[in-house]
Amino acid sequence: MKTIKASEFKAKCLHIMDEVAATGEPVVITKRGVPITEMVPARHRPKTLFGVMKGSGVITGDIVSPSDEGWNAERD
Repeated sequence: MKTIKASEFKAKCLHIMDEVAATGEPVVITKRGVPITEMVPARHRPKTLFGVMKGSGVITGDIVSPSDEGWNAERD
């Protein structure tokens, strides 16, 4: 993780923002050697969770026909 002094950050702010957006690597900004804040790329969140998992499931085989496997449902 890259670390930069606050005074240097002020001078190169726009360049650092472009760098973080391009690489995805966060940058820690320090003041007098103490970490103050961390610049990370923005995450894009969907407005709603409806449909978020669309296309992630896979159907293999026939899901309608009964299977040939026996089923034992005896209770003790």
